[in-house]
Amino acid sequence: MLKTSALLTAALVVLTASPATAHAGGDWAGWQKDLTGSRHNAAEWRLDQHNAGNLKLKWAYAYEKGPVNFVRSQPAVVGDTIYFGSPEGKFYARNARTGAPKWEFTLPPAARAVYNSDGPTVSDGKVFFGDSTGRLFALDQRTGRQRWQVQVDSTVAGMNTSSPIVYNGRIYIGTSSAENTLPRDYACCTFRGHIDAYDIDTGALVWRHYTVPEPVEVGTWPNGAKRFEPSGAGVWSSPAIDRRTGTLYVGTGQNYTGKAGEFDSLLALDTRTGAVKWTNQVTDADTWRDACNDPDPEGYCPGLKDNTNLDYDIGASPNLFEVGGRQLVGVGQKSGVYHVFDARTGQVVWRRLLGTPWPSGGIGGIQWGASYDGKRLYIATYVASPGKLFAVDPATGTVLWETPEPADGCTTGGAVGLKVCVPAHGVAVSSTPGVVWLGAEDGKFRAYDAKTGQILWTYDTIQDVTGVNGLTGRGGNMAGPGTGAVVSNGMVYVQSGYFGQDNSPYGRVLLAFGL
Repeated sequence: MLKTSALLTAALVVLTASPATAHAGGDWAGWQKDLTGSRHNAAEWRLDQHNAGNLKLKWAYAYEKGPVNFVRSQPAVVGDTIYFGSPEGKFYARNARTGAPKWEFTLPPAARAVYNSDGPTVSDGKVFFGDSTGRLFALDQRTGRQRWQVQVDSTVAGMNTSSPIVYNGRIYIGTSSAENTLPRDYACCTFRGHIDAYDIDTGALVWRHYTVPEPVEVGTWPNGAKRFEPSGAGVWSSPAIDRRTGTLYVGTGQNYTGKAGEFDSLLALDTRTGAVKWTNQVTDADTWRDACNDPDPEGYCPGLKDNTNLDYDIGASPNLFEVGGRQLVGVGQKSGVYHVFDARTGQVVWRRLLGTPWPSGGIGGIQWGASYDGKRLYIATYVASPGKLFAVDPATGTVLWETPEPADGCTTGGAVGLKVCVPAHGVAVSSTPGVVWLGAEDGKFRAYDAKTGQILWTYDTIQDVTGVNGLTGRGGNMAGPGTGAVVSNGMVYVQSGYFGQDNSPYGRVLLAFGL
């Protein structure tokens, strides 16, 4: 069962303190920015398409290089404070303008590597975030003291890549797992994806919705390891919530074994009870584990015989928007398709193929999330030969403009030193009035004109910088849930450095830009 622990099971250092700040218009308090999943800060007035090209690095925070040397925690900014997690197993609150320390919290040890695996959400005087071992934490926003902790998932590789979202006294978070990447001698697989609701004050579980039935033993794999079905359908991304109808929308991933449950689906759930309002499953069959990419996958790749080893998750977060008085919900898929549904019924309104379908990995599609600024949807594709940034009409799906990642991205700057570099966007898109913000696999962070798609500014994150903490750090390829841009009160924040594609002697970095 879930365990709720009280205060201070981990080391805490309080360096300075300031009163908890009520959310202002310029805050970016959670991964999605708002309940609708817009990833758009409409209140940003200091930065626009006319001056974005003048941005300069104002400060950086450099992480110690350790066994985990990649970032997965997109920051949150509320008032004068930035909150962010690290690969080191520490969580920080610092002055958003200067990087000066406020407090830090050390995550308690666990049986496997501990690091922040999702982005924090700040609400109701608390900071909420998950970690790589399936735990959810609530800290005091002002002091960093632990308020509560729960074990969201206790399976062998369960983790939180879904950043939490807060609504009406509850915190909602999904659970994913790397169980399908374990070696062949592992008894694959028993993980069941789920989305949970917790009380924000106590951490008590209010409801849980599983995406697949309970796995059962169905025999063995060719090497004699036990085999279980069905499994998987993890919840990798953050939900969106329609406050008018009390509906939560969230996507799911593929089956690891078997064919059952709500895999590759967009779910509409009642926020009060978790009851299903509707589901729309966008793939007929999708059963994939990492063994499908082994040199000899026969017998270990469940979807190999009928070509359903796709890995076409809905790993992106949904976007809620209104067209002609009709509430719609859109979401990207790793197949490369952006789907738009009627938010009330789940009926398909339009679909647009923007990426390149790439079976057995889904890397040609849409990763993590798009942005909506009230006029256009901004959607990026991953390894789509090349990856592109699109502006799309939310009413029809018509492409208004498209900008490919620059052809010289992998042959210039710090990308030259990467072991692998492809023109790709494995990052969620962010936007502010007039500007779209997006990082790329070549380690370059770019600002685009929202109206035309023209690149306004480029910063190469693969270079040595000195952090305000006195360490030297270096960014890397930009991918995953933690390297999306956060724009707040005239500053732009981004983490850099995903899975090791370089031989950097330094740890990764958080970068803060301003005029």
